[in-house]
Amino acid sequence: MASDLFSLYLKLLVLYSPFFVLSCFIGLSRGYTIKERKKLAYKVATGVLVASVLLYLFGKYIFTLFGITIDAFRIGAGSVLFISALGMAQGKSAVQTDNVQQDVTIVPLTIPLTVGPGTIGALLLMGASQPHWADKIIAILGIALASVTVGVVLYLSNQFERLLGDQGLQIVSRLMGLFVCALAAQIIFTGVKNYLMP
Repeated sequence: MASDLFSLYLKLLVLYSPFFVLSCFIGLSRGYTIKERKKLAYKVATGVLVASVLLYLFGKYIFTLFGITIDAFRIGAGSVLFISALGMAQGKSAVQTDNVQQDVTIVPLTIPLTVGPGTIGALLLMGASQPHWADKIIAILGIALASVTVGVVLYLSNQFERLLGDQGLQIVSRLMGLFVCALAAQIIFTGVKNYLMP
């Protein structure tokens, strides 16, 4: 159980890409006080947790409602995740820093930066392919741990900014992008394999 939980936690952490989100968080919270940044970090972590758990729990109903097979969705979600990850790996900016005083908690920090289209697809797939409650409890614990980790990284944004600097954050973000590319490729290959060899 502990190894399953840890494995799932690592996968979710790669999907959430906390250091990519951190670089966007710093850009969007320029001019905020340390206290305001910490409050924003808490709100983002809470938003990520709630959105992820809801997507995970209601994934199977979405497939039933639209009549999409899980493997077809794997291919589609993996492709979207791969495209998003390419942008991360190339260091492309995901947000504009205009009007930073508006509330950026839900959009864009929670959705689409932390819980983007590819992550949404992966969570829906996970929820649909795990019918047993024992697996669901492990998954929800993994989601909670990964969400808390994102919150902690954002909470410590001032320290990370001083420690890594803009260039260091870009390097870490690009590395996370490569890991997400690999995860997306695995999702696509699994979907193609299952579709061709039912």
